[in-house]
Amino acid sequence: MAEYQLDIATPDGKFYSGPCEELIVRGTQGDLAVLAGHAPLMTALVPCTFRMWTPDGNEREGKLDGGLLAVGGKQGQTQDETQGRTQGDVQGAAPSGSQSGTQIVTVLTTHAEWVN
Repeated sequence: MAEYQLDIATPDGKFYSGPCEELIVRGTQGDLAVLAGHAPLMTALVPCTFRMWTPDGNEREGKLDGGLLAVGGKQGQTQDETQGRTQGDVQGAAPSGSQSGTQIVTVLTTHAEWVN
């Protein structure tokens, strides 16, 4: 399964920073699962128990005091932005090249702790 970089940060510093295959958290509209390639989004989190799976097959469970979830697009280089663009292209449109790099998912919370 594909993976992404997960960072869970509190005012005291990083609670977790490493690879993740799946994260399940609770937003204001209900539970949300994040897999690699998820569309970029930002949403508020409510106090919840979260679950995550790492590439080595481990499942971890913890508690969050709510906060913010930010799912970013892939970070890194794109192919030459001029490749495949013509004078008629819309100014500011995304380049036609494919992206490479790592997707970053960030959770900001006031408190986090492991349950298992």
